Amino acid sequence: MVSYILSIPRRLWLFLANLPMERKLIVVFIFVLSLPITYVSYLSSRSTFNSVLQSSTKSAGQMAGNASDTIDRYIADLKRYTALPLYNTDVQFYLEQQNTDWEKNTSMSMFLSYLIHTKEEMTAVYLVDKYGYVFYDRAPGINELFPSERMAQWRSLTEEAGVAPVVQGRHTLRVNSGEHREVFSVMRTVSSVSMLKPIGMIVFDIDIKLFKGIADPVNAVTQGNTIIVDEHGGLVYGGISAESAGSAHADSPDREQQDIALLLEKTGAPEGHFQIRLEEQDYLAVYTVSQKTGWTTMVTIPLERILTPVQKTRNTLILTTLAIVAIALVVATFISHALTKPLKSLVRLMKQVQHGNLDVWLSPKYNDEIGMIGSHFNRMIIRVKDLIQEVSLTEKRKQKADMRALQNQINPHFIYNTLESIRMLAESSEDPRVAELTYLLGLQMRYGIVRSEEMVTVRHELDHVRNYLNLLHIRFPDKFRLQMNVPEAFLPLPLLKLVFQPVVENAVFHGLEAKEGPGTLLITAWSEDGKTVFCVEDDGVGMDGETLRLLNSNLLNSTDSEKFGIGLRNVNERLRLHYGSACGLQVFSEPGRGTRVIIRIDTLADTRDTE
Repeated sequence: MVSYILSIPRRLWLFLANLPMERKLIVVFIFVLSLPITYVSYLSSRSTFNSVLQSSTKSAGQMAGNASDTIDRYIADLKRYTALPLYNTDVQFYLEQQNTDWEKNTSMSMFLSYLIHTKEEMTAVYLVDKYGYVFYDRAPGINELFPSERMAQWRSLTEEAGVAPVVQGRHTLRVNSGEHREVFSVMRTVSSVSMLKPIGMIVFDIDIKLFKGIADPVNAVTQGNTIIVDEHGGLVYGGISAESAGSAHADSPDREQQDIALLLEKTGAPEGHFQIRLEEQDYLAVYTVSQKTGWTTMVTIPLERILTPVQKTRNTLILTTLAIVAIALVVATFISHALTKPLKSLVRLMKQVQHGNLDVWLSPKYNDEIGMIGSHFNRMIIRVKDLIQEVSLTEKRKQKADMRALQNQINPHFIYNTLESIRMLAESSEDPRVAELTYLLGLQMRYGIVRSEEMVTVRHELDHVRNYLNLLHIRFPDKFRLQMNVPEAFLPLPLLKLVFQPVVENAVFHGLEAKEGPGTLLITAWSEDGKTVFCVEDDGVGMDGETLRLLNSNLLNSTDSEKFGIGLRNVNERLRLHYGSACGLQVFSEPGRGTRVIIRIDTLADTRDTE
């Protein structure tokens, strides 16, 4: 089944390749015209969608932020008002007075009357004295309140908050026996200024309709629905759908709360936006979390409202694309027939040439490319006989070129034989240093030039490094010390030729030569993430951070730089070309502490190639 599916593209290609040229041109013209138009239409539609979505997101984000700031300022005012009993000496006195007389009632009523008129949305204000007696004032239309039903909850919230004001989210307030109102509350423990001990409580009940004046402008601009959720995830105002946005209770409160929980799961940041699907409808949600209250102000906009203009534009583009493709089909048919007619004549003449008839001639009517093909065809027929004669001459020239290539291969052997003769003369003259130098130089040249194969083993590379350092020891006696801690299992592995020697040469002349006293060169190897890693490390002078950064950048980007030469870059490029971009060189260095060059290769790739 898999092989059949993989063969489908090949079958389609063979079907297209076997079509007559006229039909191929028609297909090509259609694709050349329809694909760009379709792609441009898609990009245009996508761009319009993104633009509209970004605009809606930005607008909703600004409106949600402004609404959240308005709520923060309002609640901040209420929290400040809860501190007013601290500055009223009469209130302080009467809150600690156990008896309740006319003066106490009058003073408390005047103070509460002042507080109830500070905010239009204020439903009720309560003062509870030290002995649990409650004084309150209420908005018009409310004749009776039942504070005793809420006393335990007030005490729990204020005791938990200490002397700080606390906000209670949306809850139901019973008034006038059978009526209910939706409010949120701000309350605080009132402390004695002199003794700094609790002497009562103050509570504000605010009508939840306060948020309607904040949310309606946001909904009008964004065409969405604003919801406000307290720090505990409870709905303070609004709803996700338009039907529940302005109501105190949604038709399905449990479902509404589940949707709010899903929305809150995606609000990890202080502000942001996301898309979500709720009740078989996609929404764009933009939110802001207040840093002061912990309340979340969120605008949910049905994506359908945002995408309606985009869909109209998309439909127009689709109709336009179909019309252009239809016109292109007619034009492509006409043009392809006109273009392929001369080609058909040319094919007919070529068939005659195939059967040995060279007395053919094509008369081009136009000076276009097809006419040029006809002219060149005529010239080709004229030169066929000359070409047959040239074949014999070409064969003779090829034999001479092969002889020259053989001679060029023999020339390097002359150089090695000459070096060997110099070494023998040095030994006969009892000059061991010259003899050894000549011998090592011959080994270096034989390894780098004579070995024609590209791949060697790690063992060969390390032997080449030893010979190279033995050559340098003649020039710099006791200057360098070589240590090789390469496990035996790595030595037979295949490796590109001349990988270690340029790295070692770089370490010697740029790190160890400038160091005072002898230096150590260490070569180690290990396996890491399926790769074989070699490390060439020296304890030389190292390099500064900027030079190191430029060197690694040069290796990573394979850029030409005269500053670092070509040795390391040549090795790095060969490794990356052979093993892939994940392999190559990486340099670590510290001034005065030496340099480490990490060499990563993929030995599995060479194993697969060998198989």
